[in-house]
Amino acid sequence: MRNFTRFFWILILTVLSCSTDSDSESVPEAQILNPLASSLLAPANNETCLDGTSINDTQSSVDFSWSNAQNALSYEIIITNLLTQAKETFTSNVNQTSITLIKAEPYSWKVKSIGGVGSTPSESEQWKFYLAGEGIVNYAPFPAELIFPRSGKNVTPGVNNLITLSWTTSDVDGDLLKFEVYLDDNDASTLIESIDYVEDNTSIEIEVQNKTKYYWKIISIDLNGNQSNSGVYAFRTN
Repeated sequence: MRNFTRFFWILILTVLSCSTDSDSESVPEAQILNPLASSLLAPANNETCLDGTSINDTQSSVDFSWSNAQNALSYEIIITNLLTQAKETFTSNVNQTSITLIKAEPYSWKVKSIGGVGSTPSESEQWKFYLAGEGIVNYAPFPAELIFPRSGKNVTPGVNNLITLSWTTSDVDGDLLKFEVYLDDNDASTLIESIDYVEDNTSIEIEVQNKTKYYWKIISIDLNGNQSNSGVYAFRTN
C-alpha cells in the first residue's frame, strides 16, 4: 500500500510539471515581413522623356515601371515637379502605371513599397527626367540639389570662419555652363559668386559670421541661357 501511494504522488507531480511547462511556452506570433525596395525601370534617369503620349498642348501621359518588390502588396509612386516642388502621390497594385503630367518640365520620381499591416515601407532610389514639350529642342538644367548645409541645420565654421556649400545637378542636353551662388541673411537674393561648371558635384568655401541665420540658393545656367533655380535653403551658424 505504501508503494502504491508513493507511485500515485509521483504520477501527480509529473502531470503537474508537464502542464506547467506547456503553459509557459508562448505561441509564436506571425512574422511581419517588410517589403523590399523596388528598382526603377522607366522613365530612365537624367533623360528627356520623349515617349510620353501627348494628350493636349500642355499635358502628356507618361508610362512608369519598376521591378516587383518582394513582400509588397501595393506601391506608392511619388512624383515631384522640380520647378515648383509640388509633390503628388499615386497608388498602384502592380509594378507599372500611367500618369498625366505637364509638358516641358523637370520631375523626380521614386516608388514606395507597401507591405502588410505592421510592416515598414521601403523606398527606391530617386530618378529625374524632363518631359518633352512641343517644339522644345533645348532644356534648362535640372534644378540643383542643395547637399550641404541642409535646410534648418546648424553649422560650425572652420578656420577663418569658412564653411563649405555643396550641391549637385545635371543637364539632359550636356551644355551646362555655370552656377550663380546666392547667399545672405535675408532672402538669398545676393549674388556672391559665379563659377564655371566643371562637374555635377560642386562645392565652394565661403566666409560667414557666427550665430547668424543664412539663406542660400544656386542658379544653374546653360549655354543657351536657360536657367533653373534650386529653391532657397536656410541654415544657422554656431
